Amino acid sequence: MWLSPEEWDALALSAKVALCATAACLPFGIALSWLLERRQFPGKVWIDTLVQLPMVLPPVVPGYLLLLLLGTQGPLGAWLLATFGITIAFTWKGAVIASAVMAFPLMVQPIRLAIRLIDPRLEKAAATLGAKPWDTFFSVTLPLSAPGLIAGCILCFSRSLGEFGATMAFVGNIPGETRTLPLAIYSLTHVPDGEAAALRLSLLSIALAVAALLVSRWISLRAERRLGYLDRGPHAEL
Repeated sequence: MWLSPEEWDALALSAKVALCATAACLPFGIALSWLLERRQFPGKVWIDTLVQLPMVLPPVVPGYLLLLLLGTQGPLGAWLLATFGITIAFTWKGAVIASAVMAFPLMVQPIRLAIRLIDPRLEKAAATLGAKPWDTFFSVTLPLSAPGLIAGCILCFSRSLGEFGATMAFVGNIPGETRTLPLAIYSLTHVPDGEAAALRLSLLSIALAVAALLVSRWISLRAERRLGYLDRGPHAEL
């Protein structure tokens, strides 16, 4: 086989973590993007800064803060363990949370841009025709922001697939439990004769990242064309 069973396990775990992180980020990403683009309120700049903060912090910092908060000795982690018997730190669920925190800004950015490009007069027209705010959001805003939603989901998935620093700090590098693809590559570089396997997984990671970006671009362009954003010009071949 091209990949060993351990390498397949790391790939499968990475895919599961990335899918769960993307699903967890999506509703919050949509709600926060709409709030930041369509509403003015005190403290908006601080919320915007907080959302973007994981992009500029060393990844180990969010991971360490998650460990302090959700570890078995942390305030929230201890409460979850005592109340529900749930342990987050050093489990694959913790890897999902770490990946979601680090990938969330990449989901929010394209969704915000898509909402910003929607003509507010369309939403006002729906309201004047009797549509309630929720109806306007689901029938006008959400469909018109589809390209940004798609791009945000794929970027979030790709970022989650490659998450390393926060995951290492929060959930460790446990084979079969938290050892995702990046952690498997890291581990293989520290064992004898692991260079070939590390190279295989590195090439696989590059291929997955390139494929995700190409698929994101293709799907977004098709969605934009269906919504009338593009003409049959430079992107006609897509």
